[in-house]
Parts: sequence; structure tokens; C-alpha cells
Amino acid sequence: MMKVLLLEDDEILSREIGKFLETKGVACFAVTDGDAFLAEFQREAFDICLLDINVPGRNGLEVCQIIRQSDTTTPILMLTAYGDIQDKTNAFNLGADDYLVKPFHFDELYLRMVSLLRRGARPAGTAELLAIGDLEIHVADMQVKRAGKTIELTPKEYQLLLLLARAGGRTLSKQSIAEQIWDVHFDSNLNTVEVYINFLRKKMDKGFDKKLIHTRPGFGYYLKSEGE
Repeated sequence: MMKVLLLEDDEILSREIGKFLETKGVACFAVTDGDAFLAEFQREAFDICLLDINVPGRNGLEVCQIIRQSDTTTPILMLTAYGDIQDKTNAFNLGADDYLVKPFHFDELYLRMVSLLRRGARPAGTAELLAIGDLEIHVADMQVKRAGKTIELTPKEYQLLLLLARAGGRTLSKQSIAEQIWDVHFDSNLNTVEVYINFLRKKMDKGFDKKLIHTRPGFGYYLKSEGE
């Protein structure tokens, strides 16, 4: 059974989320403030964290940052009323994997949760190596190197890079990327794609003469070594 730890100070909404998730076979443990969340997170292992931002004590962003200092793999999904692109960028910079703006449909919440768990799963143990220019992706180890230098990526950044690499230089639309990485068809994820493309560019291309990640205006993004 999936175990979820929920940070939500709206007790009515918290109960509704808990009841809905129970119908999906998910055990939902809910707390109302950030300090209580961190205490519970340290006591037990959970499959996924759901964090509201505006809560008593440490807010959801602070909680996210603290979790990521010691745990880089447990998926974190932000649930918040704040929906502009800067708020999303702040959350992703602190280590959040996804972002759902209130009000939301509970079915969408469940889809996002399942997607995060599936996409965060370790790939089957193979010796697959993808090489594009001076970029190496060791699939089995989820290790990325450029010009021999190891590039540290979050799980979602790695999934996006792997998707672009396996496209073989083809252009992928924002919608296609959103559907394949987040497994949902909601337009709200299109800005998320832009944010993650920018994250990847900073990590993959900054400081290198040849750029790997390219935009085809009006169509989408592709990965290819310049000059190839």
C-alpha cells in the first residue's frame, strides 16, 4: 500500500484528500504544520510527500528544502494556491518534483502521485550508454557526464534529459514532454516544462562552448551536439 504524508492546515480539505486517497488504496497520514511534518517524516518511511506552502511553523518550501538536504529521492508534490511561474520556479529550485495549484481535482492529484512514483523508479538494470557529443548518460546507474565531468541532476531533470536524448535529435513539443514525463494531459504542466528546460540548460550547457539543448520556436525542444 502506498503511504503518503500530507502537510495541509485546512482540516476539511485534508480530510477530503485522505478519504479520496483511501478509495485508491493509499494510506494518507496528515499533519497541519511544518514542524510536525518533519518529525513524522523522520519517524517513518513514506512513498511520497504532499506539501502545502502556507502553513503554520515551517512552511512547505522550508520543509521541502530540509527534506532534500538528506533525502533526494522521495517524490515531493507541492499543493498550493500560489500559481505564478516564479512560485513554481522557487519550489523546483528547492527540490520539489511537481506542483499542483488549488483548487484541483482529486483525480488529477492521484494521477500526479502515480506518475511521480512510476517515473522515479530506477530503470531496469542494463548497461545502456547514450552518447551525444561529449555527453554520456549511463542509464543503469542514472549517471550523467559531460566532458568527463559528473552532472548532478534531480530525478525529474534526469527523466527529461533521458527523454530528449532518446529522441535522437527529433523535436519534442511541450505537450509531448508533459505527457511523457508527468503522465498527464493538463495544460498547467506546460510552464513546468519550460522551467525544467531552463534548469537543464544551466546544468548541461553553462560553461561549455557547444550547446546541447535547443529550442525550435513554435515546435518544442531537441537535444543535439552543435556541429553534428
